[in-house]
Amino acid sequence: MSDHAKQSLPHLRTRNDHSTELAEDYVEAIAEIAASHGSCRVVDLAKHFGVSHVTVNRTVGRLQNEGLVKTEPYKPVGLTAKGARLAVRCRERHEIVYQFLLAIGVDPQTAAIDAEGIEHHVSPATLRCFVNWSKTNASIS
Repeated sequence: MSDHAKQSLPHLRTRNDHSTELAEDYVEAIAEIAASHGSCRVVDLAKHFGVSHVTVNRTVGRLQNEGLVKTEPYKPVGLTAKGARLAVRCRERHEIVYQFLLAIGVDPQTAAIDAEGIEHHVSPATLRCFVNWSKTNASIS
């Protein structure tokens, strides 16, 4: 692999991470809202993300095309099996990052905000290191 190709790899991964970020946020939110309210409506997502109904409808349409959500006009938004699996993986990844940040001394409010961004960009290898470090250093805290 050329030096130029090696240099561009981190940027390629970051662009790929950005392309899936919105879908991950939405499936995670749909799962959380449905679990706490019994169903998830477009208005719930608009309120959750602080965006318009139009923005949510466009995103839900895209996620429906990707096979992650199911919905009908005037009906709640639900997750497909594929969307539910993605939501579980996202929630687990988010919780690992959040707990790691708390373990290294980050305050809960900052850890919650930072985990929301980091969770989309952390590699599986780094995530395993977070888990291992947290297990090894749990008694120190």
